[in-house]
Amino acid sequence: MYKKYSFSKYIFICLFSTTLAVTSNSLQVEAKSRPKEKILQGENYEKLINQGQLRTYYIYTPKSYNPKHAMSLVLVFHGDSGSGNSIAKVSRFNNLADQKGFIAVYPNGLDHQWSFTGHLRKKVDDISFVAALIEHIERIRNINSRKIYATGFSQGGILTQALACKLPNKIAAFASVAGSLTARFVPSCHPSVSVSIMMINGTKDLSVHYDGDRISQKEALVSIPETVNFWRRHDQCAFSSQFQKLTGTKSSNRLRVKAFRYSGCRNNSEVLQLAIVNGGHFWPGGTSSDTKLNQLNIQLGFNASRAIWSFFQRHSLSSLRTIAKPNF
Repeated sequence: MYKKYSFSKYIFICLFSTTLAVTSNSLQVEAKSRPKEKILQGENYEKLINQGQLRTYYIYTPKSYNPKHAMSLVLVFHGDSGSGNSIAKVSRFNNLADQKGFIAVYPNGLDHQWSFTGHLRKKVDDISFVAALIEHIERIRNINSRKIYATGFSQGGILTQALACKLPNKIAAFASVAGSLTARFVPSCHPSVSVSIMMINGTKDLSVHYDGDRISQKEALVSIPETVNFWRRHDQCAFSSQFQKLTGTKSSNRLRVKAFRYSGCRNNSEVLQLAIVNGGHFWPGGTSSDTKLNQLNIQLGFNASRAIWSFFQRHSLSSLRTIAKPNF
């Protein structure tokens, strides 16, 4: 009885082992024939549906991206009549993304414009779109939700200011270039948390006036000093200091950068203003098809994109750390 049981058990074990071996080999063949998941690095053009509209964006994933490790996300918004691709070229955030290790996303506005209260014809609110876009990006990339940032130029800078009012719980820090708050938006801007924001503006900007617009104008913009003071009051900043970085002596335009930093703010938030003295409507340190503007940028010797990333790195949604000294 014992021998029969042992022999039967032996036969069962052999058959079971053979089955496992065949199954294992089959799985190995299947695994070899199944293509590995492709990690999308470099430039990619993507789309999503939001508020009944097809929305598109340009995303840059650096070579250092690893799906197992969360990365910071920088949203970059183009100006009026621009595109995600155009602001990517001007700002050169892709190069910085490779050097510093973050994902850059450049959304496209409908009809190359941004709407803060609803598109006149298509009834689309771009603030809601940005919130949906962030959730979408978090599904397709491993994003550090504490380190999502927003910056933009001109109308994209105005959108960035609006996002500071409406999405400070999703975005850790903001930086507007040649942008400001709209007078119509100010009464409804009551963020429930402190806001870390950086502003870069030319004092001779003929599109986004440093001294603001007449209130009677449609979509009038608040002056740059008033906008800075708005955020200082909101963040309850206690201290201010001024630094000044001068351009080289060869500068015929007498361009220079004046920096005003407001610290001692609630929850370690920070307000930083960079005034490009005698500067116009441009992205400092960016590229352009205008050779004169490129020469002006060389004379200025200041890179807005690098300064913005340096500012972003000092802030995260749950960070209570001491603010580091700015590095220009």
